[in-house]
Amino acid sequence: MSDPQLVDRIHECAFVPELWPDVLDELAGIAKAEGGFLFAANKGIRNWTASPSLRAGMEIFSRGSFYKRSRRASRAIAARHAGFLREKDLFTDQELARDPVYRHLIWPAGLGWGAGTVIPAPTGDVLFLSVERKRATGPVPATVVRKLDALRPHLARSALMSARLQLEHAKAAAETMSLIGLPALVFDEQGKVLAANPGMEQLTGHIRWQALDRISLKDPSADALLRRAIDALGVTETAPTSSFAVRDTDSRAVMVAHVIPIRRASRDIFMRCAGMLVLTPVTLPNGPPVDLVTSLFDLTPAEARVARELSGGKTVDEIASRGGVSRNTVRSQVRGILEKTGCHRQAEVVALLNGLLIPQPGSSRTATEQ
Repeated sequence: MSDPQLVDRIHECAFVPELWPDVLDELAGIAKAEGGFLFAANKGIRNWTASPSLRAGMEIFSRGSFYKRSRRASRAIAARHAGFLREKDLFTDQELARDPVYRHLIWPAGLGWGAGTVIPAPTGDVLFLSVERKRATGPVPATVVRKLDALRPHLARSALMSARLQLEHAKAAAETMSLIGLPALVFDEQGKVLAANPGMEQLTGHIRWQALDRISLKDPSADALLRRAIDALGVTETAPTSSFAVRDTDSRAVMVAHVIPIRRASRDIFMRCAGMLVLTPVTLPNGPPVDLVTSLFDLTPAEARVARELSGGKTVDEIASRGGVSRNTVRSQVRGILEKTGCHRQAEVVALLNGLLIPQPGSSRTATEQ
């Protein structure tokens, strides 16, 4: 019978991801192993966590080509086994001796015997969880595999709950934009839409909905910029906000698109939200509210005030004088604004922010109609 307290901790991991390393250590203890690891993969490893003793090895495994070269992962998926599998379940002795991951990573680290399981996630990812024993200790006994198998349903339920929570987070993020009148959607690293608010769904003149929960912009130039921004989010954790103009099919109604990264913590194994696409109408050049600027670009309150002053036509000297601060302070804040808005020049910031004012009821004139 499984330890009820361990089962409770497994389920707590769905809500508190920081608990996973401790739970992996407990699973490893059952197998008298050195530690355990858990990672989510699609075309490559998306996120992972591990016992402290295995973190250095997982860093190498996840960043290099080892995952793509690993026959252990592909064979475990192909086995479609709802339980834990050992090396002898996946390899012959000759195949194991030729496997590059074992020869160049696992064996040199003193490890060599493990038991792992594959858990398909409703997000489209595949989850791998394994405990790793020292090579000198010998293979994981069948009695231990049965103990781990008894815990697998709880591990799968925890993963399912985590995935559902991420989708709820995506919906909440999109709906928050609705509260301030902005069309928005949240997407993953492949550009798949996870959630969209009604305002975005109604923009049929700018957005084209495609199969497999994808979207494209009807403006070809803007769509190319959108693809580039999404690709950048998948490559680096520090990709800046990207903003660009979007026209409808008649090339008249202009909006400003903002591709805003959703930063994740390294502990968020099941995190799928990569970014948010927000579209704002271009209206009369009035300064946008400070709270709107802050929420859109993650500016500090001081940066948001400077951004609003810039959009109102104030110079750096005037802003410094009005705020009772030095010119260097304002310049530093302007640099922060440039970085967070994805602009390269102060004039671009002014042009961008002047398009952020939400139209008031009864006003339908855009800047292109003035």
